[in-house]
Amino acid sequence: MSPSINHGDLARGAVLGLIAGAIGTAAMDGLWYVRYRRDGGTQSPREWEFSSGTNGWGQVSAPGQVGHLLLRRLVGGDVPDRWARTTQNVVHWATGMGWGAQLGLLAVAKAGMRWTWGPGLGLVVFTTSYAALPLTGIYKPIWQYDVATLEKDLSAHLAYGAATRAALAPLLRRFGGSR
Repeated sequence: MSPSINHGDLARGAVLGLIAGAIGTAAMDGLWYVRYRRDGGTQSPREWEFSSGTNGWGQVSAPGQVGHLLLRRLVGGDVPDRWARTTQNVVHWATGMGWGAQLGLLAVAKAGMRWTWGPGLGLVVFTTSYAALPLTGIYKPIWQYDVATLEKDLSAHLAYGAATRAALAPLLRRFGGSR
């Protein structure tokens, strides 16, 4: 760690990044929700966002599947279906906020951000998903997806990154620390 960066600044950057990551996650989900409604979905934003109607592991998205895998390893066996909805929501939001915290740490360490860090964050998250999740069996290898699916997913992740960066910049200006 550089001598000019103190632990308080790093902690502040991480916390501000968590907040910005939540805002970015909400922005990404807003885009997915608009697409869902355009395609005929009928749930309210709250029902959709918090997985209303999810009653078991067979209904969860990728974050829920990651959580299911982790829980099975932690408890050493089956996990009750009643945990599916909560697990999906916790892992989804924790992932978005966690990536935001990393951006906050990087911004503090570098004493600022460039506008390209937003789309860059989205691209890193997208790429990481398509690199890591096939290893777990949750995703197929990237080349097995059609271009339209990848475009939708990439654009949502770019929206996440841009919104996270846009939220983090003013938070750092206001609360960013001593540097």
